[in-house]
Amino acid sequence: MNHRSIYRILLGLAGASALTALVLFIIGNATEAGPYLIAFFVLLAIGFRGYELLRGFSFTAVIFASVTVAMYYPANFQEVGGYDLKNLFTPLLQLIMFGMGTAIGFNDFLGVIKMPRGVLVGVLCQFSIMPFVGFGISQVLGIEPEIAAGIILIGSSPSGLASNVMAYLAKANLALSITLTAIATLLAPLITPNLMGWLAGELVEVDVLGMMWSMVRIVIIPVFAGVLFNHFFSGKFKWLDEAMPYVSMFGIAYIITIITAAGRDNLLEVGAILILAGIFHNMSGYFLGYWGARLFRMPEQDCRTVALEVGMQNGGLASALANEMGKVATVGLAPAIFGPVMNITGSTLATYWRGKPLPDEPDDTENEIAPVEHDKATT
Repeated sequence: MNHRSIYRILLGLAGASALTALVLFIIGNATEAGPYLIAFFVLLAIGFRGYELLRGFSFTAVIFASVTVAMYYPANFQEVGGYDLKNLFTPLLQLIMFGMGTAIGFNDFLGVIKMPRGVLVGVLCQFSIMPFVGFGISQVLGIEPEIAAGIILIGSSPSGLASNVMAYLAKANLALSITLTAIATLLAPLITPNLMGWLAGELVEVDVLGMMWSMVRIVIIPVFAGVLFNHFFSGKFKWLDEAMPYVSMFGIAYIITIITAAGRDNLLEVGAILILAGIFHNMSGYFLGYWGARLFRMPEQDCRTVALEVGMQNGGLASALANEMGKVATVGLAPAIFGPVMNITGSTLATYWRGKPLPDEPDDTENEIAPVEHDKATT
């Protein structure tokens, strides 16, 4: 039996698990459907790995499995032996940020000099469009203020490595994407807390200076440590390069699981609304980012880059900040929900653009996607 047959069988088992769960829901046994739903997403995640076009959705299926586990068995993900599992948020995200630093170099920061217009337009769109779209959504949803503040928080956060992977898939300007992620991440400790204080200050208490210091600890120090590590030890620890994407995936899945378990009761009330809000927020970022770049007469490749950078935020960072605020069960819900939404819409948009030739580019699909690149779409 070849590998393709195994993946096909796994997807068949996933379908059978989904059908069983659906039947249980229909006959009123939703509680018993949990294990089958979990099996569905786990099998789906593994099965997707066997198909190039679906590989990018594997991590999203893992996230849905994590959310399902937390929704059905929340008590198992709140504390162990009296130890609050939320205490692992910050060190995990610091490790993820270190990994992000190892993926970039000092030359990526010099992109400001090489591509000044693209960087300026991208950063301006990133920290204007998304916070205000988030603020607008929070005003019309009519939900609990602290949950609405979470929408503003994810909108005020910088982009993450996932946007770089999507830029690669979409045939966008990867160099510009990496530079924008690096610059936005460095500016975030100054900009994000002030945006939160301004736009969400009436919804939740925001300690601007405290949030700045949290972001320095969580973002700046680990990222620069990773950049220095990359500069001095690049290529000398290949096992680390191979391990970091999986560490990042585990970290994000863990954070989302803990947040879901902590905010389960709130999610049962507003989960559907947050999913719709996440889709609108995300799509607004792609649309306004793309046309904002077009307004400045940027090339198509750069417009795609700005769209993805604006539309995809660092959900893990926003979740960690919510935890630092002591409000992970409310403020942290929007980042936890928006993260999977971004992975789905980002992968879909990138796949669409990949099949759409750039100006003066022949219409071919010879450039295959490297499987390892998909594994980095985690933040």
